[in-house]
Amino acid sequence: MTAAENVCYTLINVPMDSEPPSEISLKNDLEKGDVKSKTEALKKVIIMILNGEKLPGLLMTIIRFVLPLQDHTIKKLLLVFWEIVPKTTPDGRLLHEMILVCDAYRKDLQHPNEFIRGSTLRFLCKLKEAELLEPLMPAIRACLEHRHSYVRRNAVLAIYTIYRNFEHLIPDAPELIHDFLVNEKDASCKRNAFMMLIHADQDRALDYLSTCIDQVQTFGDILQLVIVELIYKVCHANPSERARFIRCIYNLLQSSSPAVKYEAAGTLVTLSSAPTAIKAAAQCYIDLIIKESDNNVKLIVLDRLIELKDHPAHERVLQDLVMDILRVLSTPDLEVRKKTLQLALDLVSSRNVEELVIVLKKEVIKTNNVSEHEDTDKYRQLLVRTLHSCSVRFPDMAANVIPVLMEFLSDSNEAAAADVLEFVREAIQRFDNLRMLIVEKMLEVFHAIKSVKIYRGALWILGEYCSTKEDIQSVMTEVRRSLGEIPIVESEIKKEAGELKPEEEITVGPVQKLVTEMGTYATQSALSSSRATKKEEERPPLRGFLLDGDFFVAASLATTLTKIALRYVALVQEKKKQNSFVAEAMLLMATILHLGKSSLPKKPITDDDVDRISLCLKVLSECSPLMNDIFNKECRQSLSHMLSAKLEEEKLSQKKESEKRNVTVQPDDPISFMQLTAKNEMNCKEDQFQLSLLAAMGNTQRKEAADPLASKLNKVTQLTGFSDPVYAEAYVHVNQYDIVLDVLVVNQTSDTLQNCTLELATLGDLKLVEKPSPLTLAPHDFANIKANVKVASTENGIIFGNIVYDVSGAASDRNCVVLSDIHIDIMDYIQPATCTDAEFRQMWAEFEWENKVTVNTNIIDLNEYLQHILKSTNMKCLTPEKALSGYCGFMAANLYARSIFGEDALANVSIEKPIQQGPEAPVTGHIRIRAKSQ
Repeated sequence: MTAAENVCYTLINVPMDSEPPSEISLKNDLEKGDVKSKTEALKKVIIMILNGEKLPGLLMTIIRFVLPLQDHTIKKLLLVFWEIVPKTTPDGRLLHEMILVCDAYRKDLQHPNEFIRGSTLRFLCKLKEAELLEPLMPAIRACLEHRHSYVRRNAVLAIYTIYRNFEHLIPDAPELIHDFLVNEKDASCKRNAFMMLIHADQDRALDYLSTCIDQVQTFGDILQLVIVELIYKVCHANPSERARFIRCIYNLLQSSSPAVKYEAAGTLVTLSSAPTAIKAAAQCYIDLIIKESDNNVKLIVLDRLIELKDHPAHERVLQDLVMDILRVLSTPDLEVRKKTLQLALDLVSSRNVEELVIVLKKEVIKTNNVSEHEDTDKYRQLLVRTLHSCSVRFPDMAANVIPVLMEFLSDSNEAAAADVLEFVREAIQRFDNLRMLIVEKMLEVFHAIKSVKIYRGALWILGEYCSTKEDIQSVMTEVRRSLGEIPIVESEIKKEAGELKPEEEITVGPVQKLVTEMGTYATQSALSSSRATKKEEERPPLRGFLLDGDFFVAASLATTLTKIALRYVALVQEKKKQNSFVAEAMLLMATILHLGKSSLPKKPITDDDVDRISLCLKVLSECSPLMNDIFNKECRQSLSHMLSAKLEEEKLSQKKESEKRNVTVQPDDPISFMQLTAKNEMNCKEDQFQLSLLAAMGNTQRKEAADPLASKLNKVTQLTGFSDPVYAEAYVHVNQYDIVLDVLVVNQTSDTLQNCTLELATLGDLKLVEKPSPLTLAPHDFANIKANVKVASTENGIIFGNIVYDVSGAASDRNCVVLSDIHIDIMDYIQPATCTDAEFRQMWAEFEWENKVTVNTNIIDLNEYLQHILKSTNMKCLTPEKALSGYCGFMAANLYARSIFGEDALANVSIEKPIQQGPEAPVTGHIRIRAKSQ
């Protein structure tokens, strides 16, 4: 746009690599060239005018030599040309040459080709000169009776635009279009005509709708959408009209068009709050979610259901539809399933919880049997968490849920198994009547657990809640089974030496027939396959964890053995049995300590684990009442306190949610006046159609401060000084991951600035989408330039650049004005979100927060390697761990950190400041250690 009043509707992107042609060469091509040459010349003329060139001498040439041509490409280009070419003199009078153009318009409106007629009518919608439109009105009216629907519907649009801008040119337009609508049969023409009546004469639109309100179901979907819009606007402005149109909206819920059903359901909710209306709208939303294949549509409609749920009066109606909502779980998309489960959980009550649990149990079993989609493990995790929440809120359901979920402790997906374990731990603490059942199921699946983390949790639960002599003996049996033959070191050494061979069970089974590639049958005996599978003996799970060097589970095992041994001593009176059980527990701990100190494990046992196991050995050797209380009472009380705090936090959040829903007005609240408040500030019903349009255009507005004008001014950045020849300021609009810079450029000189170009560059993970086009600024003129920037990552960025321009008539080089930097803050496009503690730990472990440096050396001793690095880099320092610099120092810090904190530790060297300059100057720094979350 070259000025505020010169509006251009057509945007053409062209490369600016080649030099623009001269006016003489263009004139020659337009006069004497063939159709192809004239087409190319006309394209160049259009591009030059869009770039700010005037070219007044070519207007008459185009009228004489191009306008009479009948080529369709020429016709389309001419419509663009007439749209952008200046049609008035500087004093605002119409150019005399435009009379000839007006005659050409009239001939095109009477052209036998319907495409030329329709294109001309669409072009007339963009004209802002009443003098050009007035002679064409009879031809435009005549197009309403054309045989082709394309011409008729564009004629309606042209009449509507002209009536809106210049009512005096066609004052009877509403009556004319009403008569046209009554007799019209084409759906698109009726839609355009009805839409015009809605905005031009709403009473006539209502009169027409009243005559055909019973036939609305038979109309096309595009007309039905406009009818829904009219009904909403009328009832929004005049609530007494609701009863008149409520039946029509009910009928439109049965439309074959998903868009009509969606809009009708939204309108029905705003028209009536009766339970039947809410139920019908919700049922319509659910059907849309199930039948629509687009996941984006499903998520949008789910949001509307969630909005219905947030209304206190509608929640009870939706509770009766929970089973219908759960049908959405057939969708394979994980995000849709997540929202559906959360919605169902919010709506669950004592009336429907049993049915909900049955459906969720079936879904859990289904995920175990068949892998329906890629996110099966995550979906199973969501189901487990939902069942967990249901059991906590409705304790009677826990007995039905626990047996099904306990099977997943042996699942290969550690996250899902961890959720089950957390649920089981909470259930066994809260529900005393279920402890026997949980312990029994835990013992059944204990040997099949594959994850060491789950194994530790299962050991803790068994050690804490096995209260009978039989259960304690069962735990010891399972531990011995999982540990294998003891002593572990001797048995492993014998196995490696070949002295201890696993017995091979040779069984002859039925002969299996196989088909070879040639199509013949081959036989395979079960004897040979049996030997093949027994060739490599699988280690028991606990033994495998220990040989892999994971001795943290050994510390957990020692605590469990200590608890059950102390409890066994209290339950059994015979001294011999007491000593035998305690001795067996101590033997297991001792053999694990022996294994940890040997060279068999991949990683040696840590000092912390040694101290823990030694402490448990000492407790069992003394069996003091104080230690008995600490191990068997204090641990359970700590869990009880943690669960109580968690429950209180959940109740507090639920209370806050309920307080948000109950909107109350206090006596001292200020009164809001419609005329004095900003948009959407008052608690009134909003125009859903306008909000939908704004959302589609990406103009969703955040809640600004009390003064919206002040909040916008805060986002304006001054780019140049007031004394610069070109003044510029930018309004930074952030919309999710898109940043739009609306730059105001003002020519403060008395010269015309040509090829005024805004050149931008970015620093950080920001990407300029397209280069702004150059423009021409008249003296003291201004223009707005928009630039789009994409955000690629979550970090701060900087946008910088300059404005370059040429002064008209000057022979000097291009002028340049350097712009101030625009700092993009990460907080402008980051949205708050929540995640559980487990999810946070998982993401913390997965993301690489700091860089690793790979080291390849033959030096074994760490201190020797550090000294070698320091000597090779000519660094003089007191200790290797305090003076680190540069790349080698970073490697040294990493090695030092790993030697202290283990293999998963990483170090980051933060250099403070050099003491002196020079190649041998020592640089002091400090090491910051970060270990991965366990």
